[in-house]
Amino acid sequence: MAALRAAVPVLALLGLCPGPAAAVTPLVIWHGMGDSCCNPVSMGYIQKLVEKKIPGIYVLSLKIGSNMIQDMENSFFMNVNEQVREVCGQLATDPRLQGGYNAMGFSQGGQFLRAVAQRCPAPPMLNLISIGGQHQGVYGFPRCPGESSHVCDWIRKTLDLGAYTKAVQEHLVQAEYWHDPLKEEDYRKNSIFLADINQERGINETYKKNLMALKKFVMVKFLNDTMVDPPISEWFGFYKSGQAKETIPLQETSLYKEDRLGLQEMDKAGKLVFLGVKGDHLHFSEEWFDSTILPFL
Repeated sequence: MAALRAAVPVLALLGLCPGPAAAVTPLVIWHGMGDSCCNPVSMGYIQKLVEKKIPGIYVLSLKIGSNMIQDMENSFFMNVNEQVREVCGQLATDPRLQGGYNAMGFSQGGQFLRAVAQRCPAPPMLNLISIGGQHQGVYGFPRCPGESSHVCDWIRKTLDLGAYTKAVQEHLVQAEYWHDPLKEEDYRKNSIFLADINQERGINETYKKNLMALKKFVMVKFLNDTMVDPPISEWFGFYKSGQAKETIPLQETSLYKEDRLGLQEMDKAGKLVFLGVKGDHLHFSEEWFDSTILPFL
C-alpha cells in the first residue's frame, strides 16, 4: 500500500488525447496483495484519475467480494482459480467490454490477469500490462505491503511448513504461486494455479493460442525490488533449477525453449515487451510512466 501511495500521482498522466468516446478502449485493473479495488489512496484513486484524464473511458477495477474488506482478504485467502473464474464471469457479462479491453495488473494481479487471458478469451484482452507481476512465481516474501506485515509473517511460517499441501494450496493465495526451485517436482505436481497456467504438467493448446492472441504483453520489472524474490520473475525468469542463488532469464528456461506457452513465438514477433524501472516494488516516476506505459493503452 505504501508503495502504491507513492506511485499514485504517476497515473494522473493518463491524459492522452483520445478520439471520440466510443473509440476509447476500456481498461480492466486488478490490484495486488493486501490492496482492494476501491481504496481511495490506491486503486480507487487510479480509476478516478484515468476516467478524468481520458474522457469517455470505461475503467473496471476488479473487486472480489461484496466490499473492500472482503476484496482485501480474498487477496490472501481465496483460491486463485475461483477468483479467476469469478473475474471471467464479470468480464463476460459486462456489455461495455465485449469489443475488447486492455488489462493492467499490479503485482500478483499481473499473473492473475494473464490467467484470465489464457482461460477466458471472450471478451478479448487486447494488451496486457503486468506491473511487477511474478510470472514464474516467488520463493520468498522479503517484506509485505504496508500494514499487512503481520499477515505475511504468518504466511511465511505457513509456506515453510507445507506450501504444497492440499489445504494450504486451496486456501492461501501466495502458496498458489509459490515456486520452490529445490522442489521442482513437488511444485509441478501440487501447485494448483501457477504450474497450470505455466504449462508445467503438459501443454494446453488453448492456453497457448489465447495468450498468443495478445497484441502486446508488457512486463515491468522493478530494478530495486525488495518485495519479490526473485525480481527476475517479473520478466518471466527464475532461479536455475536445483538451487536458489543463480537466476536465468526467460529465454534460457525450458518454458521458452520448448515454447510451451507461445512466448518464444511472441518474442520473435515483437509482442513481448520487457521494461525495467529503477525503484522498489510499484515505485516509478511520472515521466517514466508517461513516456513508457501510456502508449500501450
